Amino acid sequence: MTTETVGQALVTRLKSRGVDCVFGIPGVHTVELYRGLANSGIRHVTPRHEQGAGFMADGYARACGRPGVAFVITGPGLTNTLTAMAQARADSVPMLVVSGVNASATLGLQHGHLHELPDQHALAKTVALTSQHVARPAELDDALTVAFAPFAIGRPGPTHVQIPLDVAGAAADAGATTAEACTPPPPDPELIARAASQLAQADRVVILAGGGAKNASAELRALAEHLDAPVVQTVNARGLMHGHALSVPASPSLKAVRALIEDADCVLALGTELGPTDYDMYATGQMAAMRNLIRIDICPHQLARHPAALTIPGQAQAAAAALRSALPGQPRDTGGAARAETTRAAAFEEIGPAYRRQVEVLNAMRDAVPDALMVGDSTQPIYAGNLYYDHDRPGGWFNAATGYGALGYGIPAAIGAAIAAPDSPVICITGDGGAQFSLPEVMAAVDENLPVTFVIWNNRGYGEIASAMEEVEVPVVGCDPTPPDFAATARSFGIAHVRVPQEPEAIATALTRARALNAPSFLEIDIPAAAPGQE
Repeated sequence: MTTETVGQALVTRLKSRGVDCVFGIPGVHTVELYRGLANSGIRHVTPRHEQGAGFMADGYARACGRPGVAFVITGPGLTNTLTAMAQARADSVPMLVVSGVNASATLGLQHGHLHELPDQHALAKTVALTSQHVARPAELDDALTVAFAPFAIGRPGPTHVQIPLDVAGAAADAGATTAEACTPPPPDPELIARAASQLAQADRVVILAGGGAKNASAELRALAEHLDAPVVQTVNARGLMHGHALSVPASPSLKAVRALIEDADCVLALGTELGPTDYDMYATGQMAAMRNLIRIDICPHQLARHPAALTIPGQAQAAAAALRSALPGQPRDTGGAARAETTRAAAFEEIGPAYRRQVEVLNAMRDAVPDALMVGDSTQPIYAGNLYYDHDRPGGWFNAATGYGALGYGIPAAIGAAIAAPDSPVICITGDGGAQFSLPEVMAAVDENLPVTFVIWNNRGYGEIASAMEEVEVPVVGCDPTPPDFAATARSFGIAHVRVPQEPEAIATALTRARALNAPSFLEIDIPAAAPGQE
């Protein structure tokens, strides 16, 4: 009987925790991690860069709610993945990165071993919620328990486990092959009662919903309807209230939305960190004033970062349901729908004609391919949608243009999402500039036969940055990198390509046809060099 190694035991333990896919590029420092992978039933997807592995894990996690897992090598493998880990931390995305590290006896000596870092463990700790070093085989199970804990009972984010070369190949200790299920504690009934009393006495409640509420769509709707409260959704909460009369699918940075919030006599913030990339994207230095603020968040540390009249640690879905049950009487009519409608109209007008045209494109895409996962990079239509866009699927609109703001996210994250949700349409929206950060990752979609439509907004450069420089009279420098010929690139990838103008109807038709291919494809939206509003 062959003795199981630590590397093999790692795979067994991951499978017992529900891991069904690993994103990674094997190397000499992770060979032992792969020993048990081939016969494990866990799918392995090979990106073209370790940063792509991290972004794929991120997109996977956002699409299905389970942690995305990446295997990376020592040194450059981990450092390449740190950018993706930082994006995941900013957006509270569950991700586990497992890396090798040099042999135990060499650590800290800086003798110049292959892939050596002065202190890889310390480096990972600067980004990961927790970084565990497995110094002995007996420590594997505890390391995984610590790494998985934030995914179940706290604010999720990236975690890291590193295994030295000598330990990975050593004989594993017999340990638990199944993990105990962890659930977050219910919200405190006394705090819920206090919040319900405060909400019941208010006449103009406004709800702020963040990414932490993306699994609470039904509970949020019921609560909003009882309170007759407009619901402002941050970027990561879009889709929670699609088409609802109380929905305000617009950025709380807009003046119209700020006015709505400041007019409220009670504000309920549900699963939102109140971060400036949602609430102060114009960098005014101030957020909207929030009277009688009630905050609910899974993370007690997050609750302490902004003053509030009442804070309630807890999961958004459970807390919203508990609040609704605790509220007295029948649903009220406080003019909430009228306030929401007025705000929607003013916000849409406020974003300006160029962004309105881009939102019309997004609307056409949504209607052409309903219930899609729209995964975005930092590009003009994504900026427009983050300001104002009503998606039709909870958790189905996400991108890297807020929080950490890592460019190159869209393509690999869309691939991860397609693997996690194989029955859902996936549309990647990226600019020609952002696409060039991670263009080779398209071949992973080819390898895996994933029917992702990669929509490339081609304005031949960094159009949004050029506009920002012009607005403050800075000479535009470095914003015109030459894009590749995307049609030729598509041919080299062996995928279909179509180029269309920025016309909603043409884009919708092309998307419908691309979806029918059931294969990866490029849809290039051609923006004329001097189009109004796109300079």
